[in-house]
Amino acid sequence: MPVLMRRSLCAAALLALSAAALSPAAAQPGAPPPAAAARTPTVEKGVFFPESFTLANGMQVVVITNTRVPVVTHMVWYRVGAADEPRGTSGIAHFLEHLMFKGTKDIPPGAFSRIVAKNGGQDNAFTSWDYTAFYQSVARDRLEMVMTMEADRMTGLQLSDAVVYPERDVIIEERRQRVENDPADRMREQVDATLHVHHPYGTPVIGWPQEMAALTREDAERFYRTWYTPNNAILVVSGDITAADLKPLAEKYYGAIPARPLPARSRVSDPPLSAARRVVLEDEEVRQPSVQRLWHAPSYRTDADKQAYALQVLTEVMSGGATGRLYRALVMEQKVATSAWMGYSPVSWDGTAFVAGVSPAPGIGAEQAEAALLEQIRTLLDKGVSEEEVATAKRRMLADAAYARDSLSGPAQTLGASLATGQSIDDVESWPVRIDAVTAEQVTAAARAILGQPDHVTGLLLPAAPPASPSSTAPASPVSAPGKEG
Repeated sequence: MPVLMRRSLCAAALLALSAAALSPAAAQPGAPPPAAAARTPTVEKGVFFPESFTLANGMQVVVITNTRVPVVTHMVWYRVGAADEPRGTSGIAHFLEHLMFKGTKDIPPGAFSRIVAKNGGQDNAFTSWDYTAFYQSVARDRLEMVMTMEADRMTGLQLSDAVVYPERDVIIEERRQRVENDPADRMREQVDATLHVHHPYGTPVIGWPQEMAALTREDAERFYRTWYTPNNAILVVSGDITAADLKPLAEKYYGAIPARPLPARSRVSDPPLSAARRVVLEDEEVRQPSVQRLWHAPSYRTDADKQAYALQVLTEVMSGGATGRLYRALVMEQKVATSAWMGYSPVSWDGTAFVAGVSPAPGIGAEQAEAALLEQIRTLLDKGVSEEEVATAKRRMLADAAYARDSLSGPAQTLGASLATGQSIDDVESWPVRIDAVTAEQVTAAARAILGQPDHVTGLLLPAAPPASPSSTAPASPVSAPGKEG
């Protein structure tokens, strides 16, 4: 069953962190002797070392060869997501993701996933604000089968009222279960809407309930015909295959599909604001209170001031595990929190958010934990970060990400999301070099520029106050004064 993939800072951060590798430098004219050079390794460009080509119809193809096991991950990414929906049809991108499993002339409704499973594979799909992706993990000798089926539904989807409207009920129920029954998800939805007052990132990917209930088959077909075309798609295959082996298959199945004209990817932007805003959600289901503060921040694509790499290093300095500043100060030393963090991912088409958060320790009020978090942020803005902190953070980031290529699906996810949000393969492959070049001065400057903005949003997720007891709400009855008759 297709599932909605909410834009998670944690998951998106893994995309950024997974794009790095550490390797010794080759000898250059004028370089120190080999023994000395070996003691001072230099970070070089190169992470996944993909091969890439473009079909005649404009479809980009990327191959990441990994021959450890005879398995491949096959992904098709469309450069369209919830932020590209026509106004008033929120949720149509995610709804169409579900409907893509409802059949073509050659594959009956629901048969796609059954065929993949019968052949020992797994498949699914996910939608974000910026892209929609479909994937299958199968044995190498089943790759041509899934390419046939995926190419078939790129243009051959057949929808009827009999399959569309029951599936609309499914996504409405999905919203009830995932969002309306989860205080944390409801909170994040409200915070996003408050941060992005005009930009479509303030609209939930799954959609607003009243608009979801009004989605029609015609809405889905219109969205499908507009955006689902090979010149708006990226094919990424990772695993036991080379570009030379994949190219004739890609040309046979995807290259035969004609390109179609695409509309401009035009979105409104948030207006400049100068007021801080506060969102408070109280719910009896909340077991762990939390406080989050969000600021507008650049993505890779919108990073005019070159802050994205410095902000990634900043998150590692402040919340890189048990040695991060926030954990050390708020959890270990002050003992006012069970967790404290900063989060940031620049993998998005438009601007994104920088987040700081804290979960109070038992017996500690949310306001006290919030005050302790803000004190750490004030110290950061006042004193900055040290060269030693930055050097340590960069070493951790590069070391952790050096194993990214070992994963089968991780490289395909990283490259697919990056390419769908405006980056190039060269950008992804240059990640380690660009992280290594970040200085303490750049980290401090980026922190002051982003965390010093006044138009932040603070969200407090709190347990509901217990209902007042009857004795405390009943009107007071007359009581005689001691020693006097009533």
